[in-house]
Amino acid sequence: MKIYTKTGDTGQTSLISGRRVSKADIRIDAYGTVDELNAWIGLVRDQAINAGRRDLLKEIQDRLFTVGATLASDPEKTVRKPIPDIDEADITLLEQAMDNMDAELPELRAFVLPGGHESVSYAHLARTVCRRAERLVIALNDEGPVDPLVIQYLNRLSDYLFVLSRKMAHELQAEEVAWKPRV
Repeated sequence: MKIYTKTGDTGQTSLISGRRVSKADIRIDAYGTVDELNAWIGLVRDQAINAGRRDLLKEIQDRLFTVGATLASDPEKTVRKPIPDIDEADITLLEQAMDNMDAELPELRAFVLPGGHESVSYAHLARTVCRRAERLVIALNDEGPVDPLVIQYLNRLSDYLFVLSRKMAHELQAEEVAWKPRV
């Protein structure tokens, strides 16, 4: 099987249903950004400091494929093959992981500047891409309904990535630099 089909050469792509849409469609931008996020999560997962979190990060990547499939579905048509859903347990898993990490971190008293260590910076980049994906999915929801659990999952995932960045910084003994606004 060839990887190239040439069907996108005119700026169109297919949703899961087969309906053709512009590659500039907000739906494509939304699930493309989720795909970008998934790549960043892969990079975060590959960091040595995250050896004990690899399974959870892999599960997050799996859920992001689910989100992408949901977003790539044509809301006007029924799909032939069922697409897995995001469910409450996926969100609860992120919340529990955050609670566990947060219990071992110093209290947050200020905004934190991204950085301190290359691995920590990858987590911050993933967080910002997650926020962008969330904004795009919300904009898509303004055009037509998106599963509310998808929006909630992306929101919680960005929180998770922030706490993860702090946990990684703590474990790496990297300095967390508080933002001190000019007066």
